[in-house]
Amino acid sequence: MTMVLNEDQLMLQQSARDFCREQAPISVMRGLRDNRNPDGYSEELWQAMVELGWAGMAIPEAYGGFEFGYSGLGLVLEETGRTLVPTPLISTVLLSATLINLAGSDEQKQELLPGIASGESLMALALEETAIHNPLHIELKAVQTGSGYILNGSKDFVLDAHVADQLIVVARTEGETGQQHGISLFLVDPLSQGVDIQRLHMVDNRNAGNIQFVDVEVPAEALLGEENKGWPALSRTLDIGRIGLAAEMLGGVQEVFEQTVEYMKQRTQFGVPIGAFQALQHRAAIMYSEIELCKSLVLKALYELDRGDAGEDMPALASMCKAKLSEVYMLVSNEGVQMHGGIGMTDEFDIGFFLKRARVAQQTLGDAVFHRDRYASLRGF
Repeated sequence: MTMVLNEDQLMLQQSARDFCREQAPISVMRGLRDNRNPDGYSEELWQAMVELGWAGMAIPEAYGGFEFGYSGLGLVLEETGRTLVPTPLISTVLLSATLINLAGSDEQKQELLPGIASGESLMALALEETAIHNPLHIELKAVQTGSGYILNGSKDFVLDAHVADQLIVVARTEGETGQQHGISLFLVDPLSQGVDIQRLHMVDNRNAGNIQFVDVEVPAEALLGEENKGWPALSRTLDIGRIGLAAEMLGGVQEVFEQTVEYMKQRTQFGVPIGAFQALQHRAAIMYSEIELCKSLVLKALYELDRGDAGEDMPALASMCKAKLSEVYMLVSNEGVQMHGGIGMTDEFDIGFFLKRARVAQQTLGDAVFHRDRYASLRGF
């Protein structure tokens, strides 16, 4: 493959960059935090993104989307990562829409995907049940009744839980915890009796919540896909989500590096810019090399997603992406704060916000340790 963007992708990237810088700078995130916005994101800004086509970027045209592919969505996520703007892109578009497209029937796709593409519907994937990412640790039970199912259990760290119009709940209908067979997916109205959502105030000012399900009744048609056979679509969705999240992290990494290099040119010590010191130049060179590697890795992964024939290599590529970006985002955000000195830890400067986002993004959908172990297992090491 050619490791460069084509003309359409370059235009999309520039358009997204201009929009984020002009309409969604870091000051937007600051305002949402300082004003304790109950939604955790700007509805006006989200609708502006919808008008640009971002919500339908990876949704097929047959279901109201624009089918620009995950490469296009990845470019958009990368630019939002540069300005740390909170949006429903990851929860609703990257994860939920993808899972519906992979697991849902044609009728369910026709019902759900156009609402996502038009910005009318927000959705959240309720997956995690432990403090550490483990997608096969599913204990939430869905017991079949005469007319549907009854759900009992809990979910943690559900992105955009408290603003979602609908939840996709990963439940166990058969088998034991840790088994792939027996995992089923359900569409659940968050306003249903027995659903209790507790919003979490995250260190990176993003939305997440913990959910309790107590005797929650759902109809038979709430089942997304086939009973007991939800794992293949879920696993594929998680890998797509990891690559998309890696793209967002790449944007943050590049922004931190650029801000740090600019500061090194301006900040003087002993009468010269600190960027003239060889020790700092060496550290900057290491960061630059790592970032270039990340760019190639993310572009390769997005390209393979759109090509659609990566097959068994996709899980390994997704884990490579997520592990590498988790490590590099931690490295670059740490270095950025340190090279800014004491002011790097103050709220007055933006650099500290990237460090906080790096820590949350590292843990979302699996950290570097999880994905290195997974990669080794996939490769038979």
